[in-house]
Amino acid sequence: MRAVTTSSTPPDVDVVLPCLNEAGALPWVLSRIPVGWRALVVDNGSTDGSAELARERGVTVVHEPRRGFGAACHAGLTASDAGIVCFCDCDASLDPALLVPFVRELRAGESDLVLGRRRPQRRGSWPAHARAGNLALTRILRRRTGLRLHDLGPLRAARRLPLLELGLTDRRSGYPLQMVVRAADAGWRITEHDVPYLPRTGASKVTGTWRGTWQAVRDMSRVLAEPAPPAMDGAPPEMDGAPLSAEGAPPAVDGAPPAMEGAAR
Repeated sequence: MRAVTTSSTPPDVDVVLPCLNEAGALPWVLSRIPVGWRALVVDNGSTDGSAELARERGVTVVHEPRRGFGAACHAGLTASDAGIVCFCDCDASLDPALLVPFVRELRAGESDLVLGRRRPQRRGSWPAHARAGNLALTRILRRRTGLRLHDLGPLRAARRLPLLELGLTDRRSGYPLQMVVRAADAGWRITEHDVPYLPRTGASKVTGTWRGTWQAVRDMSRVLAEPAPPAMDGAPPEMDGAPLSAEGAPPAVDGAPPAMEGAAR
């Protein structure tokens, strides 16, 4: 993973934006990032100039060569040095500004993981096969964890260090579900709020096709088959600090000036 950043000031909130050929949607998505927050565009092998477009706007770009939604999300998480990390799709189907009340809820100590329940605003926003797959998974999730969730969507927020401590390993479509399952196993307070869901800009990489949906369901089914880790018990601590890489050391920044040592990479 390699990151290019233009700011040495650690933000309070980072928004991880996994990106694969989203040049058409990226300008609007970046314009919706709340003031004072930082966008982390995780380029997952784009060929349409998405990374260059983000960099031209002064946005931090993380390069993750391993293909996969989970690989991109986790690269953004490990690159972050903010106290709170949010996740949002980069296809303009979801508005990052909707994350403001999510973060407020975390700061108030009312929740440990806040999720967005997608509510389609137009016909075609959420294909029938994708909704059916999502419904089946939430029912299995309820049996596995007791959580009564309606959606496993990508819009979400949590504190960074507790997220890292979950030890997420899925690097494909099962990443969002694994986050919820392991958070539930750890005793986190998980809440869900309705959010508008719009038609995406460009072609879907996953749930826009039957094949993609089937692959996502298969990835998530593997996650649901995992046994609960015995060591994970209790709500996550509310603490901030230096970011940890997979090896437990703060990541460095390629090409950063000396003052930026220890910043996101």
